[in-house]
Amino acid sequence: MIFINYKAYAEASGQRAIFLTRILEEVAHAAQVKIIPVVQATDVREVVSSTTLEVWVQKAVLPEAVFEDGAIGTFLNHSEAKFASFDELAKASDRAKEVGLKTLIFAKDVEELRNTCSLGPNFVAYEPPELIGSTTASVVQAKSEIVTEAVEIARHAGIPLVVGAGVHSAQDVKKSLELGAVGVAVATDVVKAEDPRKELLELTEGFK
Repeated sequence: MIFINYKAYAEASGQRAIFLTRILEEVAHAAQVKIIPVVQATDVREVVSSTTLEVWVQKAVLPEAVFEDGAIGTFLNHSEAKFASFDELAKASDRAKEVGLKTLIFAKDVEELRNTCSLGPNFVAYEPPELIGSTTASVVQAKSEIVTEAVEIARHAGIPLVVGAGVHSAQDVKKSLELGAVGVAVATDVVKAEDPRKELLELTEGFK
């Protein structure tokens, strides 16, 4: 499973979001790997109408609206959209569930991950902020012991763990799975790539 966060990159906004999603769909079918585009709220309806992939949204400001537009799930507490308090995160999580959205909640460290698991999301993600966007060091290279601990915390809670931050190779994906994660969250490596199709195909090699 690969979540591709489109963020607010020009390469993945508007019509380009549709174009990139078509690439994701081609690779998903060719590699037989589940790939989920995570788009801006303003692009949900158009992207959903152009693909058979499960489409998620980066942040559900109005959960009802993105759900009606066809979004299946939402990221919560991503490093670029952190909640000011745990109570606010809990309310957002509950609201997303109420309207029928799946949730993936991000945590910057194991302490936050433990709290996050108590909310019962569909997925949790460990993503240390200092490695986000790195093209030289990935979370599984720099913090493999913490990933292992995160996997155990999530497993104890019965929630699948995704890892992110600096993931940029098939080896990173393979190591993530070996440590117990069910998938990875990627943004820059694919969205900003000169050839997103080639880059994504390389990442899917980690599932073999």
